[in-house]
Amino acid sequence: MKRKWRLFTVFMLLFMLSGCQNHSVNEQEVASIKIVTTFYPMYDFTKNIMGSFRNVQMLIPAGVEPHDFEPSAKDIANITDAAVLIYNSDYFETWIPKVKKNIDLKQTEIINATQGIKLMESAKESGEYQKTFDPHIWLSPKLAMKEVANIRDGLIKKFPHKKALLNKNAQKYLKKLMKLDDDYQTAFKDTTHHKKFVTQHKAFSYLAKDYGLEQIAIAGLSPEEEVSPARLAELKKRCKKDDIRIIYFEETASSKLAQTLAKEVGVETAVLNPLESLTKTEQKAGKDYFSIMEENLKALKLTIK
Repeated sequence: MKRKWRLFTVFMLLFMLSGCQNHSVNEQEVASIKIVTTFYPMYDFTKNIMGSFRNVQMLIPAGVEPHDFEPSAKDIANITDAAVLIYNSDYFETWIPKVKKNIDLKQTEIINATQGIKLMESAKESGEYQKTFDPHIWLSPKLAMKEVANIRDGLIKKFPHKKALLNKNAQKYLKKLMKLDDDYQTAFKDTTHHKKFVTQHKAFSYLAKDYGLEQIAIAGLSPEEEVSPARLAELKKRCKKDDIRIIYFEETASSKLAQTLAKEVGVETAVLNPLESLTKTEQKAGKDYFSIMEENLKALKLTIK
């Protein structure tokens, strides 16, 4: 009887040790899974959905203008080694189609955060007229919710065994976005005049549309787009006509045009952050998507009343 009990005890110990080893392996596997995101909003959305189940990286370095980014051979190798690549739009990360041709799509799941979202048509002058689409979806909290849902669904497809965790984390983040959306709606619902605001580049069209405002952009979809003297003269007249008192500029791109226009019109400047990049200093200070969008809301209230 004692021998049988000893054998049973040994068997149970071996079973428990085996279970612990399997758990350890699973934790190691989770830690080794690499998710690559393109630029800051995609990174912030993804790391919050992933929670503790994450190794989330940002491809475009802090402080780098994403409009001008082109991936290096090292970047391509990093993407190739990842389980998932998450990006915003073919009209923002214009190099994505090239990447797709150079990686194993069976190994690396590619998630387009704007999948199924109707983008606004826009235009750019580059020698000849070209139609394009505005990719700045993330700057509307209302549409940011759709991007988060797309990222969540893509991650669940890749990691179905983590569905409950991913759903839980995403729902927590979506509740914060709902609150942010409500803050923007409340701030501008009774606005009867001064609905117009002047931005350094055409990044806030979705935000303006969703909250009943009107954006007047100095440059086009890229902050580095050239602006003619005739365009600046036209903007000067319009600012005076519409009683514009603030010209918004960006800290991560050249503010020369915004500062020039403000000086010509004789008005003040303020920061309106397009969240295309956060500096290392901002990240170290604990700033994130929500804190920047709240700062943007305060800045817009200076103009919109």
